[in-house]
Formats: sequence, structure tokens, C-alpha cells
Amino acid sequence: MQWQVPLFDPEIDDTEIAAVADVLRSKWLTMGERTSEFEQRFAAYVGVPHAVAMNSATAALHVALAAVGVGPGDDVVVPSLTFVATANAVRYCGARPVFADIESDTCWNIGAAGIEAALTPATRAIVVVHYAGFPCDMPRIMALARERGLAVVEDDAHAPGATLDGRPMGAWGDAGCFSFFSNKNMTTGEGGMLTTSRSDVAELARKLRSHGMTTLTLDRHKGHAFSYDVVELGYNYRMSELNAALGLVQLERLPSANARRALRVTRYRARLAALPGVTIPFLQHAGESSHHLMPVLLPHNADRPAVMTHMKDAGVQTSIHYRPIDTFSAYVAAGLGPSDRLPLTHDVGARALTLPLYATMTDEQVDHVCASLALSLRPASRAAA
Repeated sequence: MQWQVPLFDPEIDDTEIAAVADVLRSKWLTMGERTSEFEQRFAAYVGVPHAVAMNSATAALHVALAAVGVGPGDDVVVPSLTFVATANAVRYCGARPVFADIESDTCWNIGAAGIEAALTPATRAIVVVHYAGFPCDMPRIMALARERGLAVVEDDAHAPGATLDGRPMGAWGDAGCFSFFSNKNMTTGEGGMLTTSRSDVAELARKLRSHGMTTLTLDRHKGHAFSYDVVELGYNYRMSELNAALGLVQLERLPSANARRALRVTRYRARLAALPGVTIPFLQHAGESSHHLMPVLLPHNADRPAVMTHMKDAGVQTSIHYRPIDTFSAYVAAGLGPSDRLPLTHDVGARALTLPLYATMTDEQVDHVCASLALSLRPASRAAA
């Protein structure tokens, strides 16, 4: 359908179109010099020495966990209130995801206390998710991880441009994993990036993303090599030059886009404050958010499907971020859920609602979303409408 206010709207103009056309004209479409340039610029943006381009954030998470040594028999602490890929990547390594509860109904991140409660003798690593672009409490989490000898992987899918104590997300843990899916703050259509300050992680990640090979097709094309060895059981997780060309343009506009998102969030918060029973998470939060999502927590007595249907009828697209992973059929069937240690996660998962948010959103659209939400929460008004 044609939404009056879609959930997201990627900012694409003639600059991106020209960048992709240039790649097509070059006839070098697979991973090459543009990908290398994108990696260098993204590493500089995050403030780390290494960035490794991938074809998705899921691939980056898988490779990051493998590169820090996660394997069969290991446990990895993860949130349940996140996209399923966060936990799936743990299982790809043959390890077991152990779910930690979120901090509160106003902070939907996992914190040091919840992580510590989820630790087992087999815990090898922690995966944190900076929900909606709001940084986790990384100083405390990193202190816990170093004390216990655990690796930390940041799922930064929501957090490009977010910072804490002046330090970008993706530069705190042993590795950071970014998403460039079409609904993210910057997009390459499909794509991801692994960032790290560890040269050993970067070196292994570069091999694992390309079948464990010691040289690339571009190396052989340029005459820098004639053959290759395969030294790891790798994967085909490479980024194309088309994706990288989009990424280079999108990275340039990311700071401006995030700033415009922040303005929309400020307006949302002012309008939503008047709605009784609606909780706005992360109102008091350390660091600078990338404002990837605009989540709210509906009142306990609200009928979420009815609210979403009413807003759909008003032309407003909404979503749910997220159904807790431990409640999915595949996780229950595998004996990984549902967990009785996640009361906050399950409560928030049952009442969370994601409102539209994107850089080109107008004040009038924000006002329309808020008015539609207010009306959807008043049954008498809905019936009379």
C-alpha cells in the first residue's frame, strides 16, 4: 500500500545513482578498489585501524565470533530483545546463546548486571546490541569482560555514528558489526562491516569472508598473484563494488542524516509526553545516539494489534522491535527457550511499538503519527471516528 508515513525511507538521490553507474561502466563489479576505500573510510570514521566489508551484518557477526575463538561447546551471552541474527550467529559457530535480560522498561539494552547473571562456566564471549542506537554501558561491560577473560562483540546494526564518552560504537569491543540493510541509517542495499582494533581478528576475518583464500580475484587480475592457497574453512561473505559505491556516498551524509533524525526524535518526545500510559525509553541516557528507531512502550491495557491496525488505516506504518528471540519456534524446538529469566524482556517485547523515523521525515509527519497513536489508544474516539 501507499503509506502516508512509511516506517523508513532511505535517502537516495542522483549521487548514489551516479556512483553505481560508474561501477557498472568500470566492469569491475566484485570486491575491489571501491570496497577497499570504503573500508578505509569507515575505519577512520569509527576510529579503529581495521574495517572488513561484508555482505551483511549477520556475516560480520558470524565472522567476528569465529575470529575471537567462539566454537562448539562455548556459551555466548546475548540479548533476546534483538533481531534473530544476533543469536543465530552464535549458533552458526556451534555455540549456545544464553539470553540476558534488559536493564529496565526505560533502558532496553543489556547491562553488566544482567550479563553477569547469565554467565556460565562455558561462557566465551558477550554480544551487546546498542538498541535503537543508544549505547550500552560499555565501560562496565568491558570491565566485567576483562575481569572474566571474555571477548566482547558489538552488534552495531543500529548504531553507526553513536558515541559514548566521545568514543564511537564499534571501537569498544574486540569487534564491531554494522548493518547497511535498506532500513538502516546508512544503506548499501545489503551489506555490513566488521571493525576492530585487533590485527589478528582483522586478518582472520579477511580470510574467512572469502573462502579462506590467501589472495583475491583482484590480486590475480592485477598480476600481483597467480595462484592461492586455502588456509581456513571460509565463506562467501564478500561485498560487491556496487554496494561499496553506495556505502561511500552514504557514509558522507551519515552525520547530517543522524542529526536530522535527532531533531525528529526531539519533536516526537515532546508530542508523546502528553499521552498517558505511554513510556518513551532512553529519555535519560549516556552518550550520543544514532537514533535508528523511535520505540515506545504501550500501556499494559493497550491492544497492540488494534493500535497498529488503526494506525495503518491512518496511513502510518508501524512495526515491532522485537519479539524476543527465546520465544521463536525454532529456539523453543532447539531447547533454547522460552526463558524464565527474562521478565523485563518479555514484558517489553509484548508492548513495544516502533514508530516511523528517517532523516527526511517532516514535522507534519511526526505530528500525524503522534495524533494517530493518541486516537488509537482511545477506544471511544476510535468507535466514533
